Amino acid sequence: MPITISGQRREGEFQILLDRQSALDIGAFVVDGVDISPGTAIPSDGDRRIDHALQGFFFTCGPDHIRHPEPVEGFDDGRRFPLHGSLCGTPVRRTEMSGRDEPPGCNAETEVPLSNGGTALVSRRWAISRDETEVLLSDRVTNTGATPFAPMLMYHMNIGGWMLGDDTHIAGTMFGSERRPWRFGDGESAHFCLPAAPTARDGWAQVTLGPFEALSGRSLIVRFETATLPFLQMWRCQRGSADVISIEPVSHRIAKRTDLAVAGELPMLAPGGAVDYALAFQIR
Repeated sequence: MPITISGQRREGEFQILLDRQSALDIGAFVVDGVDISPGTAIPSDGDRRIDHALQGFFFTCGPDHIRHPEPVEGFDDGRRFPLHGSLCGTPVRRTEMSGRDEPPGCNAETEVPLSNGGTALVSRRWAISRDETEVLLSDRVTNTGATPFAPMLMYHMNIGGWMLGDDTHIAGTMFGSERRPWRFGDGESAHFCLPAAPTARDGWAQVTLGPFEALSGRSLIVRFETATLPFLQMWRCQRGSADVISIEPVSHRIAKRTDLAVAGELPMLAPGGAVDYALAFQIR
């Protein structure tokens, strides 16, 4: 059974359904009775883990690889990273709900077998803000193996495209005063990745997608800490029965692992070392 966390705003209520069988990612994000996740309206790359995760609102790509498979460094046996890394589809080892005096939330630990033979521990905290307006995520990735690995992470927030209309746009700190159409790029599918400009106040970037016709003109607002998520990627697909758009804070630009390593953009995490990530989102 999924774990449900709820919030109550003046404008209405929302629920997130957390998937114990996939790193405590979010299966459904229900706002006033409307699930904004894409469900089965997604394309398939043939990986059942990713097909399952992409149907939900939120899944995590990493912690040892992001995007499509590439060879694992240091191995000559043809070993490749799996699509979107090793975490997706990994059951959580332990969960713990918040106490009565705390805001609604859940802690979880997921032990991840990595493609290089090592292991990592993902310590995750989901919480609702005290004013019950925002969902908050804190992740810590710890190298629990005996050899270094390069941590990489991407968070995918997936929305059914049928909920958007002609007035829906993308805005954010990385776009300045520009409002971009949600059907960006050419053809039935497109993506972009650009540096995520943080605010001087707190070092977090913000991107807004909206308004949603299905949510009475409200928008999805996503914030994320740029110290370890310095890029924003977005992707959409309106091909055949697929109709989905995704907001994706990410640790690395689009480039081959070998190119990132040569450029010094693939630092290694030593055994016992840890790295933190954080984001938040709300409907307003």
